[in-house]
Amino acid sequence: MSGRWLGRLVLFVYLVIGGFIAWDHGYLSLAWLRVLASAVLAILLWWLVLLGVNLHIHA
Repeated sequence: MSGRWLGRLVLFVYLVIGGFIAWDHGYLSLAWLRVLASAVLAILLWWLVLLGVNLHIHA
């Protein structure tokens, strides 16, 4: 069980470092994150979209 936990920890650290490097080199930006967050909200709260609620995240 501890091997599985350690593998997940290594994967998590790897992804966090990769995300930071991508952010630092301009591959990720706040605009991209806003679009992604809006999409996730719309997927999870689709019923609010059908009721006319605007889930777009604006600065």
